Order: sequence, then structure tokens, then C-alpha cells
Amino acid sequence: MGKIFCLMGKSATGKDSIFRIISNNMPNLKKIVPYTTRPVREGETEGVEYHFVTNNEFNQMLLNKQVIESRTYHTVHGIWIYFTSSVNIDLEHHDYITINTLEGYNDLRKYYGSDVIIPIYIQVMDDGARLQRALDREKKQDNPKYSELCRRFLADQEDFNEEKLNSFEIRKRFDNDDLMTCVLEVENEILEKIGKEKQYHI
Repeated sequence: MGKIFCLMGKSATGKDSIFRIISNNMPNLKKIVPYTTRPVREGETEGVEYHFVTNNEFNQMLLNKQVIESRTYHTVHGIWIYFTSSVNIDLEHHDYITINTLEGYNDLRKYYGSDVIIPIYIQVMDDGARLQRALDREKKQDNPKYSELCRRFLADQEDFNEEKLNSFEIRKRFDNDDLMTCVLEVENEILEKIGKEKQYHI
């Protein structure tokens, strides 16, 4: 049985960068690309960061029982849905990596079992540095949405508080104060969990 490595963390902790680097370094580790109904941001590509779908497409996947978990956010720009689909997940033959929230991680555990879902929690110790990263990223957008950035930043304080982390049995943390050091630590964790005999190359 394969494993699913679930990257989590507050906004602007570098999850997307870590996900991309590990996906390139470990090509046999399949990507679970999440879905969202929000608009595409500048620099994003369909099927890379997310699959971008309509609300109608999401509802059809629900009817087809292809949605493992979903989260709905009431933003200043409307209702945005993020979700994970079971389409194309084959744990008999592959290991996977994905980015998710705490609640999404917990839903994956309920669906597949805690022995299959491995948490990879990414953090940045300095919240000021994290906020600056978020601002720098938002400035690059054609239409920066600073109010939404502030909402996400504040919501993260509640969504990823210590009580929740402990309740979901997330003990190990990976500090992303230096990107490549963090990537190496995460890759070593993955190799340890799947067994080096699977010959993933770093």
C-alpha cells in the first residue's frame, strides 16, 4: 500500500515551492493536484498548482462521489471552494504528495487511514517574514487583493493553532527559514516513510 504525503502550513510558508522542488526531485512520487473554484492567479497553470473548475463541475463530482474532502471559504471576492478528488489515485501502485489544510488532512486520514496519510507540516518561525513573503507575492498579481491577503493571514492564526495541531497528532514540524535545507529534511522524511528500497532519487 502506498503513502500520501500531505504538505500543510500557514499561507506564505513556502508550501508551493517545496511541493514543486520535491515533485521534480522525486518524479516517481505522484502529485495529487487539488481542485478549486477560485480564479487563476498570475503565474499559476491549470493542472499544476490546482485544477480550476466551476461550481457546477464541483457539484457534479460530488454527485459522482469523487470528492474526498472540501473546504468552503467566504472571501471578499465571493465563495471559493477547495477540494481533493479520488480520481486517478492508485495506492496499490504509487505513493503521492499533495498540499492541504488541517481539516483536509484529517478527512484524508478518515478516508484512507492514518497509516497511509503522512503529515508534513511546514512553518516559518518569524510571522513578520511570512507576512512580507505574502505581500511580495501579492504585489506580482495583475490585481492585488490585499484585503483577502489580510483575511488569510489572520485566519491562519486560528486554523493552525497549537491545539488543533495536537488534536490531529501533528508532532513533527519542518522549519522553512532556508528553503533548500527544509526541502532536504522533507525528502529524507519521505524516504524514511516509504522505504529506500523504492529507489526514489534525490
